[in-house]
Amino acid sequence: MTLQSDADLRQLLQETKTIAVVGWSNRPDRPSNEVAAYLKAAGYDIYPVNPILKSTPEQTVYGSLAEVPVKIDVVDIFRRAEDVPEVVAEAIKVGAKAVWIQLGIINESAAAEAESAGLKAVMDRCMKIEHQRLVSQVVHS
Repeated sequence: MTLQSDADLRQLLQETKTIAVVGWSNRPDRPSNEVAAYLKAAGYDIYPVNPILKSTPEQTVYGSLAEVPVKIDVVDIFRRAEDVPEVVAEAIKVGAKAVWIQLGIINESAAAEAESAGLKAVMDRCMKIEHQRLVSQVVHS
């Protein structure tokens, strides 16, 4: 079962340090870019993953999760539902602690696969929205 309770989501967000954003876009108007920028500003170490985009002097972009040079806490997935199982398999292979399948993306079997491999799974929720709702209010109150 995917993480649903506010307490579970808050704990995951508070324990997380490194986030790989799979499906990251370099276009500022794309949700993956906006969420990654927000999470970076919130203090997380962000690792954009997109095999199509090239790194620039301002931004290193990784072609796969295996290329990310650090231990990944959360893989934040911005891909179509049918592409999620492949990302989850890679997250399991690299030893990520959790997968976060973004708002509007549902793949029950991929979430179940992550959980059966020992990863936490969040599905159909936005990491930025949940952080603002559950963590930033705690920090600022």
